[in-house]
Amino acid sequence: MATVNIHPSPIHGRLQAPPSKSCMQRACAATLLKGGETTIHNYGTSNDDNAAIEIIKQLGATVIYEDGKLLIHSIFNPLSINHMPITINCNESGLSLRMFTSIAALLPATIIITGKGSLLNRPIDFFNKVLPILGVAVSSNEGKLPIEITGSLKPKDIEVDGSLSSQFLTGLLFAYSYKNTDAIITVNNLKSKPYIDVTLAVMQDFGMQLPVNKNYQEFIFNHQPIQQSTNQPVTYTVEGDWSNAAFLLVAGAIAGSLTITGLQIDSAQADKAIVAVLKIVGCNIVITENDITITASNLGLKSFDFDATDCPDLFPPLVALAAYCKGITTIKGVQRLNHKESNRAIVLQEEFGKIGVAIELRDDEMFIAGAEQIKAATVHSHNDHRIAMACAVAALKASGTITITDAQAIDKSYPAFYEDLKKLGASVTASPSAI
Repeated sequence: MATVNIHPSPIHGRLQAPPSKSCMQRACAATLLKGGETTIHNYGTSNDDNAAIEIIKQLGATVIYEDGKLLIHSIFNPLSINHMPITINCNESGLSLRMFTSIAALLPATIIITGKGSLLNRPIDFFNKVLPILGVAVSSNEGKLPIEITGSLKPKDIEVDGSLSSQFLTGLLFAYSYKNTDAIITVNNLKSKPYIDVTLAVMQDFGMQLPVNKNYQEFIFNHQPIQQSTNQPVTYTVEGDWSNAAFLLVAGAIAGSLTITGLQIDSAQADKAIVAVLKIVGCNIVITENDITITASNLGLKSFDFDATDCPDLFPPLVALAAYCKGITTIKGVQRLNHKESNRAIVLQEEFGKIGVAIELRDDEMFIAGAEQIKAATVHSHNDHRIAMACAVAALKASGTITITDAQAIDKSYPAFYEDLKKLGASVTASPSAI
């Protein structure tokens, strides 16, 4: 079990934002389906990114790492598929599971989809309900992994529930686009709409057929003539990750100043909303074309009210921020946290309680009382990357050292996180396996 100690320390410096795993994983899916040659720059190396790369290799792509870029050649040809069962392992990636299951269902073969850790307990009833309507036989472990599917998927007009995660819809959008036929996906109660914007943006970048988006309630696909340029080489650069950069920006708001490069302020990523919150609490922010500079306020930070329903991954960094804000902060969207790497609402309440931050959960809202002083303590990541990072950021102005156990959880999305904190001047010590 890896253990990391974060000692109170000011931070200052400049960092490149890590690559967006939301964009990277979607780019892997688009690369697979587009076929031909793709070059990906600024590719991600997190566990989730690596899971997506291994999946597309299982489904017909070859991947070469060369001079800081990925060279991918894809032949996704259902007519030539080996009909022996194929097993794809999503590791702990919820996006890979929810996106690649529908993509794999395009193949006229038996596909076994598995994973590990918390992913084994995430509900996949969506597939049991939807895929059989589309001509795919499905069997699962009582609505959990492993799941076995036998295709091939045939798009038709269908109505789906978008309340659990938009990632299920992402998989269907990719699959329907590949089949290039007339069909309508009707979606009820869609959450995390900005992530669908990311999906559509990646599809567009790869020249895939785009549906008509009727206010996120209907996605209408119309058969399009095959273009000669369909298999032309694509060069794609993965943009910076707002989800992980949010922790760095909050660190600057709490403990000093820093500049983050590589973030697109006009990105479709939902978690760019962190900038609006940092302005509300009173941070000093300067945004240029390529950089975001944030400096802690000498006047202290003000509490805030924020609806995180469409960007639930912001809960952990926002809780770390709220811990240093005067007054009571309210964050809405708690029900989106039940099926993450941990039950994040309960885990945030438990672990931040150890360092002196009182959190109350009431229906769909979380109330965080700013603490006069963050206490030294030992906290547990619950094998959740965002819990580990939130505790690390909160430790930067604590009264003493905060020790994080199972600290290696960061490898899921941001393997260089502790090293990046050290580059900014944070005092971080750890067991050898953690950094």
